[in-house]
Amino acid sequence: MSGETGKLYSIIVRPVQSEKALGMIDKQNTLTFIVDINATKQDVKKAVETLFNVKVEKVRILVTPKGEKKAYVKLAPEYKASDVAAQIGLI
Repeated sequence: MSGETGKLYSIIVRPVQSEKALGMIDKQNTLTFIVDINATKQDVKKAVETLFNVKVEKVRILVTPKGEKKAYVKLAPEYKASDVAAQIGLI
């Protein structure tokens, strides 16, 4: 694994498997990840696009009460969030 790819993997900590997150996959074509606390929206977008070979339309980020950074990643219409979710074992 090259240094660049390793850096991308460290940005995405893990996917979120809550009921809300799974509902957003179908309804809004959006994936939810816990990401590195220092990651920017651009970092998250680049990591998701590179790791999953998709196009990202929009990234929204918030910090949870637990102090984790959560990213909502909306994919471009031509890509299906459910395909990526299946690829990473979410569904």
